[in-house]
Amino acid sequence: MTKPTPFDTELDQQDLEQDRQFVTALARGLELLRCFRPGERLLGNQELVVRSGLPKATVSRLTYTLVRLGYLQYNASMGKYALDTGVLALGYAHLSGLDIRRAARPLMAELAEQTQTSVSLGARDRLSMVYIDNCQGSGPLTLRLDIGARIPLATTAMGRAYLAALPEQERDLLLDQLRARDQEQWPVIREQLEKAFRQYQDQGFCLSLGGWEKDINAVGVPLIKPDGSGVVAFSCGGPAFALRQHMLEDDLGPRLSHMVRNVQANLGRQFQ
Repeated sequence: MTKPTPFDTELDQQDLEQDRQFVTALARGLELLRCFRPGERLLGNQELVVRSGLPKATVSRLTYTLVRLGYLQYNASMGKYALDTGVLALGYAHLSGLDIRRAARPLMAELAEQTQTSVSLGARDRLSMVYIDNCQGSGPLTLRLDIGARIPLATTAMGRAYLAALPEQERDLLLDQLRARDQEQWPVIREQLEKAFRQYQDQGFCLSLGGWEKDINAVGVPLIKPDGSGVVAFSCGGPAFALRQHMLEDDLGPRLSHMVRNVQANLGRQFQ
């Protein structure tokens, strides 16, 4: 396994080094914050070195700076760092400014309760989708994923729907990056993606039948923002034993597609 380097998941490091407008020190600090994963509270300098690929001395300077700025807090008894409220403030400012979240949430909550599923809204971050909202039915069988949860781009219904709606050139670039990340499994992943893209063309939604988690089935529908700022995607899913393929194709897929059209119409009126 090769040692990771900063920016190696999507950004071209050689191009960045030649870009005089690019501030490497700032980028390294932000990459260090990305090392924290959902469910993890504390990381030490050595863990940050391994995950970021940065030299130990650089990590030490960055953690010191981020602590002083309020983005990290230092736990002296454990010698480790945790994200601080500065990160939360940035995230909340972003979420509260999302028009699509405000337009979609009432419709998502209604569909989640009607179908007793989890209905989620996500945006891409590199080669993952990140939940920016999630509504759950009141029943005991819905998926429990919080805002900020990351899921794979290639194997989830949400990620496949996102990819299906992209312009061909942009989609091909991401597919190249996905292939480079997982060359061994790529033939299987590519076949599943092509099937999902055909399904989107024919039916307006994409399925994932145990593609991400073997016991989870879901359907995904993309939304192209009316202001031209990009693509997001919605998903509706739950336990595979409760959501069979025919239910997704005959019922939940059309319902989710209808909901997304209503969200898009609401957004369109905001920009008139």
